[in-house]
Amino acid sequence: MANLKEIRNRISSVSSTMQITSAMKMVSAAKLKKAQDAITAMRPYSNKLTELLQNLSATLDADSGSKFANQREINNVLIVAITSNRGLCGAFNSNIIKEVNALMGDTYADKNVSVLAIGKKANDAFSKTGNVIANKSEVFDDLTFDNVAEIAEMIMDKFIHAEFDKVELVYNSFKNAATQVIMTEQFLPIVPVESDASNNSDYIFEPSKQEIVETLIPKSLKTQLFKGIRDSFASEHGARMTAMHKATDNATELRDQLKLTYNKARQAAITNEILEIVGGAEALNN
Repeated sequence: MANLKEIRNRISSVSSTMQITSAMKMVSAAKLKKAQDAITAMRPYSNKLTELLQNLSATLDADSGSKFANQREINNVLIVAITSNRGLCGAFNSNIIKEVNALMGDTYADKNVSVLAIGKKANDAFSKTGNVIANKSEVFDDLTFDNVAEIAEMIMDKFIHAEFDKVELVYNSFKNAATQVIMTEQFLPIVPVESDASNNSDYIFEPSKQEIVETLIPKSLKTQLFKGIRDSFASEHGARMTAMHKATDNATELRDQLKLTYNKARQAAITNEILEIVGGAEALNN
């Protein structure tokens, strides 16, 4: 059995760890509320804009000039991997890395696959293989629509110039504080909705359809990427809050076990001392 000093040191160490994890849990809980409100408010707008975009794409003819709906033979694929800049959030980052590796090894095994890393964890994981074309981890330092729009414009430009034939987004979608759902969305080319004669949306185009394509589609794509990053940002805080909650509970349980062990060892030591004193006194009397 470990001596009392070693047990006291372990109790002190576990108590310090418990204070750190508890503080991180409270910080993540405070940040989660703001991030959750932001993504909840944004989703209806983003979903409706995407619906309009898909319906519009379904009405475009071949010579409409939609550069973002151009279906080409898929040879070069870009995967936008959205992770976090920091760890201590459970399987949040590793799930994204596994999903991207699965896409590389299975779905696009015979294609040239590149990765655009949004988050240091994605960059660290894929830079070793040489697949990362850019690292945009700094976007989390100031997460605004304008900063995300610059990244979306870069992706759209590469697609227009045929550097990539398909672009996929991989990120964690926020469901609740304890649950994040891995999402794989096709970013480019735009996927038009299937034509359904019984459910055709009737649009009056003003100004021309060409002008709407040039303004609505880029805006929708920027919004889609911003929503994905916002979703991941909220999911990160939820995952970290849950992970730190579990870590605090585990540290509390371990501390209680160590205290019980310490009390038993201390009681045994006191009993031994009493027995030695009694034994010594008996020896003197005899």
